[in-house]
Amino acid sequence: MSGHDSRGEPMSHGGNGHMAQGSGPQGTHPRGRGRSRLVLLVMVGLAIFLAAWGILGRAAHTRALAQETHEAALPRVTLVHPKAGPATRTLDLPANLAAWYQAPIYAQVSGYVKMWYKDFGARVKQGDVLAEINTPSLDAQYAAAKAALNVQLARYHLAVLTADRWAALRGTQAVSRQEVDVQAANAAAEKAQVEAAQHEVDRYEALENFKRIVAPFDGIVTSRLVNVGDYVNPGGGNLNSNGRAAELFSVADVHRMRVFVSVPQDFAAVISPKVSADLSLPQYPGRKFKASFLATARAFNADTRTVTTELTLPNDDGLLWPDSYATAHFEAPGDPSVLILPVSALIFRAEGTQVAEVVNGHVHLVHITVGINFGTTFQVMGSLKTTDNVIMTPTADILEGQQVKVVEPTNGYNTQPAPQDTSDEKHDPNDDTRAMPEGNNTIPGHKVNQ
Repeated sequence: MSGHDSRGEPMSHGGNGHMAQGSGPQGTHPRGRGRSRLVLLVMVGLAIFLAAWGILGRAAHTRALAQETHEAALPRVTLVHPKAGPATRTLDLPANLAAWYQAPIYAQVSGYVKMWYKDFGARVKQGDVLAEINTPSLDAQYAAAKAALNVQLARYHLAVLTADRWAALRGTQAVSRQEVDVQAANAAAEKAQVEAAQHEVDRYEALENFKRIVAPFDGIVTSRLVNVGDYVNPGGGNLNSNGRAAELFSVADVHRMRVFVSVPQDFAAVISPKVSADLSLPQYPGRKFKASFLATARAFNADTRTVTTELTLPNDDGLLWPDSYATAHFEAPGDPSVLILPVSALIFRAEGTQVAEVVNGHVHLVHITVGINFGTTFQVMGSLKTTDNVIMTPTADILEGQQVKVVEPTNGYNTQPAPQDTSDEKHDPNDDTRAMPEGNNTIPGHKVNQ
C-alpha cells in the first residue's frame, strides 16, 4: 500500500522498500558535465582565433598600404637605350625654283606705248620686239642733233680750207708764222666740235633704238605690265597708281632651272659637289626631279644660321616654272659609330648637359656632349653604351641617387624614335625600337618591385 512521507508527498515503493538511485540532485551524470566543458573550450578558442585573425589582417593591410604609399611616392620613369646612329642622314628642306636667266625689262625713253606684241607665256627669241614706244620729243631732239652735226661739219670744212691756204703762204712776206699756226689750231678745234656733235647724234640714235622694247634672250614672257597708251619714262617703266615706276615685261630663260635651298649649319659640312637632291612639287605628286649641286655661298646668314646652296636641273619639257615652291630631299653618309638618343632625354643644367641613367633602381646623372641634332634625336658624344638604361623623359627636379620606379612605356607615346636609315638592308622584325620590350618592365641587373 502506498504511503506518504512527512511532507505529505506520496511515496513509491520499490522492491526492497527504498528510493530509486539517481532520482535526486546529487544523481547528475558525469558525461553531461564533460560535454558542457568542451563546448565552452571551443567557444573560447574560436573567439581567440577570430581576434588573432582580425589583428593579423589589420597588420597585413597596414603593411600593404605602407608599401603602396611608398611605391606611389616613387617617380615613374620609362627607359631607352642608346642606339647606333643612322648610316645615312636625310633632310627635307623648303626650296625655291628660279629661271636660269630672268630679266625685268624697263623703258629707257619717255613716251606713250604705241603697241605691244607679246603677251603672257609667249615664247620669244633674242631680239624679238615686245612693244614700241611713241616718242615725238625724242624724235625732234634726234633731228636737231643731226642738224647741229651738219653745221659743225660745214664749219670744220671751212676751217680746214682756210688753214691749208695760210699754210701755202708760209715762208712769204704775206702772212706771219703766228697767223698760220692760229688757223691750224682753229681747224683742229672745229674737228673736235664735229666729234662732239657726232657723239650727241649717236646718243640720240641709241635712244631711238630703245623705242623698240626687245627680248634680251630666248625665253618666255612671264609678265606684261603695260598697255597701249600707257606713259612710260626712263625711271623704270610705266607709272602705277602709287606713282612708282614698274617693269614693262619680264622674260625668263627656263631651259634649265636654279634651285635655292637654305641649309642649316649642322648639315652644311656635307655640302659638296657630290651632293644631290630629289625635288618634290605639289603640282606633281609622286614625281621626283633630280637636282645636282651648282654652288654654295660659303657663308652663313647671321639671322637664320643657314647657308644658301644652289642646285640646278634641266627643264627641257618646260614642266617647271620660275618661283615655284618645292621640297628638297637630301641624303648624306652618316656615322653609325656615334650613338643617338631622343631629344627628350636631355637635361640642361648649370653643370652642363646631362642624361639620367638608372642603376639598380636609382638615378645616376651622366655628363655628355651633344653632337649633331637630327630633329627628334641627337648624337651623344660621351661614355654611354648601348646597354645603358637612360630615362626617356626625366623631370627637371630629378636628383643624383634618387630612387625611381621603371614602368612600361605607353605604346605610341613615349617610345624611342627609330634612327633614320635609308639603306637597302632588310628590317629585323625582332628589333623593337621601343624603349622597353613589350610585356617586360625589368632592366638588366635590376629587379622591379611588383
